[in-house]
Amino acid sequence: MHFFLSFFLIIDWLKGHLLTCPFKSHTGLDCPGCGFQRSLLALMQGDVKSSLHLFPASLPIVILLIFVPAHLKFDFKQGARVITLLYLFIAIVIVLTYIYKIYNHNLY
Repeated sequence: MHFFLSFFLIIDWLKGHLLTCPFKSHTGLDCPGCGFQRSLLALMQGDVKSSLHLFPASLPIVILLIFVPAHLKFDFKQGARVITLLYLFIAIVIVLTYIYKIYNHNLY
């Protein structure tokens, strides 16, 4: 019970202490990473749909962050290839999402 209370207190604290995007604060435009913090918070709360809506690459990034240490510990046969493909997939998702955001939401 104490663990869950602490977890929710941490999430509430994080919601109030999100970092501001320097790119957005200087230009007024979203950067390719805008939405990542809110997406991670939604994912921590179990809201996968909102997380993917806010920043579609967040779930693959979390998977990568779990897989890399596991690969370093257990040395999976195709681990390096999986990591390379995950990086490529994440980069493509971020670029396509940013293009979509610019094209459809007129950031100006």
